[in-house]
Amino acid sequence: MSRIAYVNGRYLDQRLAEVNIEDRGYQFGDGVYEVVHLYQGRFVDAALHLDRLDRSLREMRLPSPMPRAALLHVLAEVARRNRVTEGLLYMQVTRGVAPREHAFPKRPVPPALVVTVKRIPPFPTDLDRWGASAITHPDLRWARCDIKTVNLLPNCLARQAAREAGAIEAILYEAATGLVTEGAATSFWIVDEAGTIRTRPLSHAILPGCTRAALMAELAEAGIGFEERAFSLEEMRQAREAFLTSATSFVRPITRIDGAPVGDGQVGPVVRKLFAIFARHVQGERRNAA
Repeated sequence: MSRIAYVNGRYLDQRLAEVNIEDRGYQFGDGVYEVVHLYQGRFVDAALHLDRLDRSLREMRLPSPMPRAALLHVLAEVARRNRVTEGLLYMQVTRGVAPREHAFPKRPVPPALVVTVKRIPPFPTDLDRWGASAITHPDLRWARCDIKTVNLLPNCLARQAAREAGAIEAILYEAATGLVTEGAATSFWIVDEAGTIRTRPLSHAILPGCTRAALMAELAEAGIGFEERAFSLEEMRQAREAFLTSATSFVRPITRIDGAPVGDGQVGPVVRKLFAIFARHVQGERRNAA
């Protein structure tokens, strides 16, 4: 079966889908994107992702390509036409097609919208096998990492370095301060030496992760404390546990960083508990009040 994409108002065989070579996303990376997890045919945290898309569009001074209800319909239709119930829906909005000039087009042009979907493996159940390794890498990105733009070259270079090292993620850090920012495509957390769950506070330096926000809401409801407080590479290396969050990582244990074990090198009790909490969230179940 051919994959079907939505491209500027049309559902097309993905092999035949095209964008204009003067699309500003292609020319300048002048665009934003979002990814929504589809679990058993249900969108996971769609409101969080679409709120972040709206924010990215505002920060880029990009008009929305369509109302939210229409976009949700397009997402559902792309999933339906591809017969995908477990997957990732990718949407990208660019400033559209205009003669190549760095400044925005003098005359407004319609924004371009592309939506695709791909299947992913089922939600993981064996947490010990879900544990993974990461490397550290200098954060070479621009000063507005809070906007989810398609300008991802530094992220790609960091992820490639991780792959070449046999790891699944690169943990980015500020070279000047030694403070950890986030993963190349994930939010990063530690359980520090004192047993406190920590992640960096929101700022222009990191992306406001939707899974990060969803997990925080679950933790607050469960009465589990955490801190939005920056930590250094040294604190990270002394941590008891570490984990990633994202629409594709869910809550993923990191058991080795730069070849050295995190804690005892095994999936720890805190991450096990958080994974179970977030699994119920993804599956649409309510936390047991007991």
